[in-house]
Amino acid sequence: MTREEHARLETLDTILRSEDVRERIGAIVERVRAELSRKNEAVMTWESLPLAIFGRALPPGIRSAWVFVLRAGADTGAERHPNSCQRMMSFEGSGNMQTGEPGQWKSNVLVSDPKALLERRWISIPPNVWHRPLVGADADWAVVSFHTVPADELIEERPDSSRKDGTKQMKYLAKK
Repeated sequence: MTREEHARLETLDTILRSEDVRERIGAIVERVRAELSRKNEAVMTWESLPLAIFGRALPPGIRSAWVFVLRAGADTGAERHPNSCQRMMSFEGSGNMQTGEPGQWKSNVLVSDPKALLERRWISIPPNVWHRPLVGADADWAVVSFHTVPADELIEERPDSSRKDGTKQMKYLAKK
């Protein structure tokens, strides 16, 4: 990770350590978690966050923010974002955000302990890098994710061998 990217993550981390921001996000996490509990077949639920929650302190280039709650034991499969850099923080619980190529994954175990090193709580995923969250069986995993495109422009791409180019794209908000 470059010094510039580390500094960007430190800025985001400082914002997310604010008690007011954590309380506001915590309320959204509970709402998203309740939605997950109602959707028995879902492996995750999410909600786009209004950037106003973070005040004016966001680093340049952050255009959307999200809360995801991933079900305990979930493997959501490989995905990538061709139009956005993703910066993600473990908010509650822990999980393994694998990166790389399908079949050749690199583990990135993330925890929510505020005393843990930044690199153990955050990950930065450049555009077009495959990633795959795996969640332990003991508890759901809540994460906060920042993207460099507005919420209504965020594209998710998944492997799809039935298509000529081998992938399927859709806008994230359209999935819901």
